[in-house]
Amino acid sequence: MSALSNQRVAYFNGKIVPEREVVIPFRDRSFTKGDGVFDMTRSFNGRIFKIDEHIDRFYRSLRYTQIDCGLKPKKMIEISEDILDRNRHLLGPDEDYWIAQRVSRGVDAVGDEGWEHVKANVIVDCVPLPHKERARLYRDGMRVVVPPTRRVAPSMLSPRAKMHQYMNLILADMQAKAVDGEAWSILLDENGNLAEGTGSNIFLVKDGRVRTPRERYVLPGVSRATVIEVAAKIGIPLEEADVDLYDASTADEIFVTSTSLVVCPVSKFNGAVVGDGVVPGPITKRLTQAYIEHVDCDFVRQYTRHLA
Repeated sequence: MSALSNQRVAYFNGKIVPEREVVIPFRDRSFTKGDGVFDMTRSFNGRIFKIDEHIDRFYRSLRYTQIDCGLKPKKMIEISEDILDRNRHLLGPDEDYWIAQRVSRGVDAVGDEGWEHVKANVIVDCVPLPHKERARLYRDGMRVVVPPTRRVAPSMLSPRAKMHQYMNLILADMQAKAVDGEAWSILLDENGNLAEGTGSNIFLVKDGRVRTPRERYVLPGVSRATVIEVAAKIGIPLEEADVDLYDASTADEIFVTSTSLVVCPVSKFNGAVVGDGVVPGPITKRLTQAYIEHVDCDFVRQYTRHLA
């Protein structure tokens, strides 16, 4: 296949193919049992962000689940960069991609089906970030609802591995949206402290200090780690700590981090206005600006330009 195509292409088990040709057998364990892992990063101004950190986390997930993808981390990085290169020309002005690495354990073969490939299925793909769909979150703030479903406890299944078993988070999202159709869920952990949402970490600001849930109970997001990094750089005190519903209800500011949204302010928590209602708050604004400078990309403008 030509290096440039008029449609997005993906890596699939050693080949570069159009996305529609990535076909997983129905006996694949990721489909039948949710037995797989994945990771996602994004690009800024068409440049892939912290690929080393994402691939390192991806291979920790593979080790935790004892899945052999058949590729070394260096090769997975090369493939990810190649897929971005092959699809970059399809982006519009001021757009960026999610870049994903996905691995399932493979096919549970009975033995008489004649599957040509029963080992791990490996996919690397990219998709444009939903800038237009999420633009209003930076103007109006995100509305967070805590659902009754709690995050799976680390004594049962570690949240630090990014795995395909998302039903815990899916049910939580459905419960949150039943309260507010545009809400984002943040689950509690087994102890009643705030944990995380689907692909997102939460931060609370009180009296100029920032706190975020401890790593043991959440997926340690790369965006989360970058906020911790830039906070130290600009002198904003930040700590990992247990934070509960009282802390959230009395916070001056709340914001969420994720690969796609990066840093996004929260305007309401369980229906109540956060702080004095200013979106974003002063600490969130400082951290957002520091992050923008760190990645040399105004991701807020990438979203808010669609509001016009």
